[in-house]
Amino acid sequence: MSPFGRTFSDGDRIEIAGAVIRLSVHARARRVSLRLDRSRREVVATAPSLRRLAEAAAFARDRIDWISARLAELPAPQPLIPGAELTVMGQTVRLAYAPGRARWLTATGEAPDEITAQGEGEGFSRAVQRLLRRRALEGLSDLTRIHAGALGAPMPKVALTDARSRWGSCKPSVGGGPAVIRYSWRLALAPLPVADYVAAHECAHLLELNHGPRFWALVEALIGDPAPHRAWLRAHGARLHAVGAGVSAQ
Repeated sequence: MSPFGRTFSDGDRIEIAGAVIRLSVHARARRVSLRLDRSRREVVATAPSLRRLAEAAAFARDRIDWISARLAELPAPQPLIPGAELTVMGQTVRLAYAPGRARWLTATGEAPDEITAQGEGEGFSRAVQRLLRRRALEGLSDLTRIHAGALGAPMPKVALTDARSRWGSCKPSVGGGPAVIRYSWRLALAPLPVADYVAAHECAHLLELNHGPRFWALVEALIGDPAPHRAWLRAHGARLHAVGAGVSAQ
């Protein structure tokens, strides 16, 4: 029995001094370790085997000061509530309450566009997020069409995810069907050049299924130096996942 008075399973969550820790087994891990999953806003204690999960839990308990400091560095959640403003595919949009289905209203003059939705709390947030996903699919499909065309590649099928560990993925054509590119819908909340970089990155995989020199040459031919956009995602990606955190659009 562990010092916590219980046995643990892969994926269990424990609370230590108010911090929630997820326990994880990774067969390739060489030792017990801690890491901050910025996108999920949680600390993960990893063990090489199931029998060492108790050791991972104790390791986390002994390093609660480190855990508290890392969690304090995370951006505050940004709720989707009336009055909030977002940048979506390069456009500023303000959220507002209005009865009826969620709508994107194009403004006139210098005022920002509006997303209107009904409901309160999570109901309002879910309605807004569904509309954001639709706008993300439209915008990311347009970027994909441009880059695939520039490469002379057939237009792939475009789909959205809310992936936490990657911003995009490319599945090559199989059996004559179209390739499939999946994007995190949250890219729509990033600066447009950053979203454009990810689209170029995934389209380059339509021709090069690797990250070798020829792949990066394709990316640079499409959007120039990718380094600033990669750096932006590393520095600010957690901020995108903080938007509407904890609310699913499903």
